Amino acid sequence: MIPRLTSQLAPAAPSGLFERLIEAGFNGDAEGRSAARTVYATDNSIYQLEPAGILFPKDADDLKTLAKVLFEPAFSGMTITPRGGGTGTNGQSLTSGLVVDCSRHMNRILEIDPVRRIARVEAGVVKDQLNRALKPYGLFFAPELSTSNRATIGGMVATDACGQGSCLYGKTSNHVLGLRIVLVDGSEWWSRALSETALADILERKERIGEIHRTVDGIAREKREQIEAVFPKLNRYMTGYDLAHIRQPDGRFDLNAILCGSEGTLAMIAEAELNLLPLPAHAALINIRYNDFNAALEDARTLTALKVASIETVDEKVLGLAKKDIVWNEIGQFFPDDIAGSANGINIVEILADDEAELERKLGEVTAALSNGSNPDRLGFTIARQHHEIEAIWTMRKRAVGLLGNVDGPVRPVAFVEDTAVPPENLAAYIREFRALLDGAGLSYGMFGHVDAGVLHVRPALDLTQEDHAQLVRQISDAVVALTKKYGGVLWGEHGKGVRSEYVPEFFGDLYPCLQEIKRAFDPQNRLNPGKIAAPSAGPLLKIDSVPLRGETDRVIGNDIRAAFDNAPYCNGNGACFDFDETSPMCPSYKATRDRRFSPKGRAALMREWLRLLADSGIDPRAEARSLRRRGSLAALPRRIFNSLNPRNRDDFSHEVREAMDTCLACKACTGQCPVKVSVPAFRSKFLELYYSRYLRPLKDPLVSAIEATLPWARKIRPLYNLTAGTSLGQRLMRSAGLTALPLLPKTTLKAATTQLGIATAVPEVLGKLPAAERRNIVVFVPDAFTASFDPDVVVAAIKLAQKMGLSPLLAESHVNGKALHVHGYLGQFEKAARKTASYLQRLAETGVTLVGIDPSMTLAFRSEYKGTLGAKPSAPVLLPQEWLGTNLERLTNSATSVSGKRYQLLPHCTERTNAPASLAQWRTVFEALQIELETIQAGCCGMAGTFGHETRNRAFSEKLYAMSWAVHMAASSDETIVMATGYSCRSQAKAIDAVRAPHPLEVLERLVA
Repeated sequence: MIPRLTSQLAPAAPSGLFERLIEAGFNGDAEGRSAARTVYATDNSIYQLEPAGILFPKDADDLKTLAKVLFEPAFSGMTITPRGGGTGTNGQSLTSGLVVDCSRHMNRILEIDPVRRIARVEAGVVKDQLNRALKPYGLFFAPELSTSNRATIGGMVATDACGQGSCLYGKTSNHVLGLRIVLVDGSEWWSRALSETALADILERKERIGEIHRTVDGIAREKREQIEAVFPKLNRYMTGYDLAHIRQPDGRFDLNAILCGSEGTLAMIAEAELNLLPLPAHAALINIRYNDFNAALEDARTLTALKVASIETVDEKVLGLAKKDIVWNEIGQFFPDDIAGSANGINIVEILADDEAELERKLGEVTAALSNGSNPDRLGFTIARQHHEIEAIWTMRKRAVGLLGNVDGPVRPVAFVEDTAVPPENLAAYIREFRALLDGAGLSYGMFGHVDAGVLHVRPALDLTQEDHAQLVRQISDAVVALTKKYGGVLWGEHGKGVRSEYVPEFFGDLYPCLQEIKRAFDPQNRLNPGKIAAPSAGPLLKIDSVPLRGETDRVIGNDIRAAFDNAPYCNGNGACFDFDETSPMCPSYKATRDRRFSPKGRAALMREWLRLLADSGIDPRAEARSLRRRGSLAALPRRIFNSLNPRNRDDFSHEVREAMDTCLACKACTGQCPVKVSVPAFRSKFLELYYSRYLRPLKDPLVSAIEATLPWARKIRPLYNLTAGTSLGQRLMRSAGLTALPLLPKTTLKAATTQLGIATAVPEVLGKLPAAERRNIVVFVPDAFTASFDPDVVVAAIKLAQKMGLSPLLAESHVNGKALHVHGYLGQFEKAARKTASYLQRLAETGVTLVGIDPSMTLAFRSEYKGTLGAKPSAPVLLPQEWLGTNLERLTNSATSVSGKRYQLLPHCTERTNAPASLAQWRTVFEALQIELETIQAGCCGMAGTFGHETRNRAFSEKLYAMSWAVHMAASSDETIVMATGYSCRSQAKAIDAVRAPHPLEVLERLVA
């Protein structure tokens, strides 16, 4: 039995702070518990620093209230650090003080003026969220970055973010017209470019805002020559107190040049007024393959001279990882292997034009230059013209950061010198020396980036649990600083300074006191994100080896245990699971709550801390699980009752972990979509198994876990079951047991329907005696208990379709798939069930017959959950319906009838969409064989997710998710628009909420085939 675990985080926020905030009128949320502080202790960097608490303001007034309360003497020692998407690679938003997160509530788009091409937004609005709202107006917010689906505008301003296309569109600061800021004393200011007259008026003001403008204006006037000498002439010019651009080209004074890139060290951003641009009318990508990465870098100069919009370079390591990722299914055709093998580097060249003729002209110019044979290192190129193709390729490039973390073992690429910038003409030579530096240290690494801007992201692979590897952070950083100086560049070309601020005084030299003056004018007591960029006096700046590394925690856990928990300890914080888009499968619980604890990143952080606390207690969770399975749970029942009632256990950290795990839908979108392949359902099951070895389970758990075994009995007493599930008295009874929205059993059972059709049960011994030719014609359907019991018409349709195709269908015997057992952490019982079922399926497969599942989630369990159980995975796969049909298209088309003019749409199951990415194209291929264009709808989770939506505590949550993306599509279903759904739980949810039955594609196909 695991022990009670006590969090060992640093002291929390001062006593009475949260109460004082509420008293003062703060309307947002406040979190001081260990779980939230653990989640906010990391970002996308190598560092770990626990905050004292987290505040989630609802509006600018909350920011002012917060600042004023912290100005009171009782709280004068508390510091503030704003945080956006939490994807910083240099610890910009890590702090031991208070984190201020605007993303949960301050995410409103306040105004769009399409005539003036201006948008006004709150700081927590996500970039892609804004651009989705702008698209109907033909406008967009131009600065591009790989984290655009979770990066907030406030965070972009704070780091002066940019990425692909910066040579054309510039940085965030180039598009900021105004900033509504809250200063450390609680006063607010709208910062906009000022004429000399307006500036003169402000310089006369006596309060803080006047002092700020006097300080900045004085520096701009008095230090002009020094600024000119120190600031590099780069596309990625200096971020953080950008003295070189205080005066705009038209002479106006712009304080936003100082605020953009200031990393929360000067003020809190409440709102931003942004300049918008027209969307490019036409675009194409030329994807060029090279036999050598250096050749790709060298060629970038030639390509830049052709006046293309942008050039992105990816090395062979990132490309190889992309081939294993969910995205490759959509883009593989654009990066084929050549006769000599796979490419060792690629350039992605973007062409933009106002009309089709101009696009063709530009494409012709570039392709002519590529085809002249002048560069023997070019292997070939492809062109992507369609919007979805272009988006898919950019998605691969955006996922590069995360993909580098998707490797096995403790040695993994990490970020600390990854955003250097040098003049583009120096890039190839610079990278050669950079690579020699890393090669000399015996390190592997991945490279990708914006070669047109002279920026290449480099991530050396280290195991920071090893002392000698941790020391390399200092050695390599110092060497790279010297290298960038040699080639006329900067260490921080894109991702801000953060913990690397120790290098600021050296770089700025005599100008550093000017930065200190600016900091002092804004924040004289050094309370806004202290230690970053500049200190107001002689105070210290953070050093790269003075902030705790994540590796220090990982060292306590140990590599063996880290490897045993499904990549939870290896989450690198890239934040792909924070995707704002409700139509993206990952992560539904985060989308519904905006609570970062309830995301894969959050749960991984909590699991990692839980493993550390166990290690500190001398507990090996693997050994504990083995012991538990040997002795069973009944023997420990008295102690579990005592632990559940004992008030001393109320502060057990395991409870906070369980709270985060309870909101997981086990949809496995993270397993497929997370670049690092963090699998929450897998480690959640392991956690629940051990957690409930110490505490009592809720009543619904044994009921749900046993459902597959009890359904055959329920079918025999159908009237009594339906009385319980279908009457108000029975429903109240089930709600008291923790269950709700239970489906009714149909009158006709699957057994009765198949008996009438003359369909036999598949018996391996009988099949083995049949001639081989006859066995090859047999298809054995393996329906799950839920579809077989509650939706048998789908199985009947599959059988009839097989018969029409000239095949001999059989039905697998009733079996326990075990998915529900696995989801709820009954791993001992799951293992037994999996072994038994796998043994039966294996014996069937050995006869040479084809096995076909019905429900995607249950079918894919044979490939994933079973794989994790030693010896349980059948060697022959149980096919998804579309996989089976795809190998029998000729039989299908030979039986097809004429098709009416109806519209056919498909809502795939989340697990199918993310863990079998080829499956959607396979469904389209099947329908195309019948001359039907199938639309696959981009939608998020339906909210049911197996048994999740049937649990009383989850029902409101479940219905909220359904409303977010499914409801609108189900409302569009009609006799003329057939909206299909592959998942049983999805169809059940639509029926329960909208009283609409979405057919399975097999049912539709069966009707279409003669």
